[in-house]
Amino acid sequence: MEVLFFLLVFAVGAAVGSFLNVLIDRLPRGESILFKKSHCANCGRILHLQELVPILSYLWLRGKCKYCKAKISIRLLIVEIATALLFLSIFAFYYFAKISFSDAIFLALVLSSFLCIFFSDLEYGIIPDEVVIFLLGVITLYTFFAVPAEITNRFFASLATTGSFLFLFIITRGRGIGFGDVKLSPVLGLFLGFPKIIIGVYAAFLTGAAVSLILIAMGKKKFKNDTIPFGPFLAIGAILGYFFGIRILDLFL
Repeated sequence: MEVLFFLLVFAVGAAVGSFLNVLIDRLPRGESILFKKSHCANCGRILHLQELVPILSYLWLRGKCKYCKAKISIRLLIVEIATALLFLSIFAFYYFAKISFSDAIFLALVLSSFLCIFFSDLEYGIIPDEVVIFLLGVITLYTFFAVPAEITNRFFASLATTGSFLFLFIITRGRGIGFGDVKLSPVLGLFLGFPKIIIGVYAAFLTGAAVSLILIAMGKKKFKNDTIPFGPFLAIGAILGYFFGIRILDLFL
C-alpha cells in the first residue's frame, strides 16, 4: 500500500511538471495557458492524449514529434522528472512526520514555482510576473495563518531585500541584475525571513559568480539577450537558504 501511495505522488508530481512546462513555454510569450491546445512547436500539429502522458510520452516518442520528427526539448522531460521527484521528497517528509500537511502543500506550491522560474529565466530570460504574484500570495497567506509570529521578521526581510536589489539595479543600470530579479526579491525575503535571507542571497551570488567564471573560461559567457540569467541562481539560493540557512550560519559562527 505504501508503494502505491508513493507511485501516485510521483505520477501527480509528473503531471504538475507537465503543467509547469506549459507555463514555462507560454507565459514568456504571452500565450494563453487555458484556451490553447498543446501542439508541436515545429509543425503546429495538435497533440493527442497518448502524446501528453508525462515522462512516458517523451520516452515513447524518443524525444521527437510523431508527425514532423523534429526534436522535442529535453527540458520537458527534465522538468517532469524533477517535479515528480520533488513531490516524492515532500511526501516522504510528510509521511514520516517530519513536516505537517499544510507545510507539505506550501512547499509543493512554492518549490514548483521556483522550478518554473528557473527554467523560464534560463530559456527565455524572463521571470513571469504571474508566477511572482502567485508566490507572493501563497507565501503571504502561509505566513499569516501558519507562522504569524514571523510576520514582522519576514516583512522587513522582504523590504530590505527589495531595497538592496533595486539599489543594485539602479547603480549598475540594469547590468548587474535585471528588473525581473528585482521583482522576485520581495518573494525571497518573505519566503526566507531573517537571517536565512542572508544565506539565500549569498548563495545565489556565489553560485552565479562561479558559473559565470566557468562560462567565461569556456568561451560561452553569453546567454539569452547577451546576459547570464540570475533568476535560476536566486531560485537555488532560496531553496538552500530555506533548508540549510540556519545550519550554514551556525557553521560560520
